[in-house]
Amino acid sequence: MAKGTGAPDAPARVPDFANRGVWLRVVIGVTTAAFAAAVLRAAGWSAVPEEFALVCLQVLPPLLAALAVLTVASRALRRLPRGAGVIAVFALVAAAVLAAGAVVERAAGAAFAPDRALFFAGLVTAATLAGLQLRERALSPAIAEARLQALAARIRPHFLFNSINAVLSLVRSDPRRAEAALEDMADLFRVLMQDNRELVPLADEVALCRQYLDLEQLRLGDRLRVEWHIDNLPGDARVPALVLQPLLENAVYHGIEPDPQPGTVRIDIFASRGEITLALRNPYHREGTHHGGNKMAVANIRERLALHFDAEARLETRVGDGHYEVRIRMPYVRP
Repeated sequence: MAKGTGAPDAPARVPDFANRGVWLRVVIGVTTAAFAAAVLRAAGWSAVPEEFALVCLQVLPPLLAALAVLTVASRALRRLPRGAGVIAVFALVAAAVLAAGAVVERAAGAAFAPDRALFFAGLVTAATLAGLQLRERALSPAIAEARLQALAARIRPHFLFNSINAVLSLVRSDPRRAEAALEDMADLFRVLMQDNRELVPLADEVALCRQYLDLEQLRLGDRLRVEWHIDNLPGDARVPALVLQPLLENAVYHGIEPDPQPGTVRIDIFASRGEITLALRNPYHREGTHHGGNKMAVANIRERLALHFDAEARLETRVGDGHYEVRIRMPYVRP
């Protein structure tokens, strides 16, 4: 049975410097600042390109060296408490900047002032850490919102009462299955009540989804058909908690319940080229007014993916041929 792995209060960590989104933001920010400095230093607009090239020669090699060092050390840095991690980041940046500056000075003959380089590197590092922390705070309400949305859905009378009635109908005829169903309900509530800010094993998320679908099949019977295509499941991969279960809930609620005929929910999960793909497909009914719930769940999951993986994760939806499909791609993060 799946158990929640979220902590009551997730510890603060430094950003993941191995993330392409972090690199992109830092390089664009520093390059923009270098261009502004070139404009201020140039005697006229015609001299801006040459001045910009000189500034970039002084700034970009130390910047890229610092980012490379932080990328290599990223996993170790994120194991440290935020205070110690920040100190380690500044120390690594200073060492990388001094080393890269000395190499550029010898190779290109460009002037290198260690004191000014360290001052500039300190400003960039502080601005980067502050900016990424503000971004994380702006996105973090999505975690609490996801938890509340999922909890509200679990307490929805039609789900709760029908699940209880389904369990009661099994108490005498199949007590073992009734006991397993009650344990599934307890596990669902346990996970939803926790603050799931940390990444969890993909195997745990899949186990939780199986428990949820087992409960739904108690009341929907043969109307709900589930196809799991997870022969190559990368169970050790770390994913955001409740990244798949809310989508399955929408698939059942919007795709299966409105139709008296049997419907199939298909789940494909696989790893390829350092990336995890989760694909969910269910019947789609154009009539009705309940599709807003789908959009809310998708928007919330998209925000949480951005919080954990920045630009390296994406979520796409597609409607066609009587089906609704959600496809999530995210980095293969190992423990």
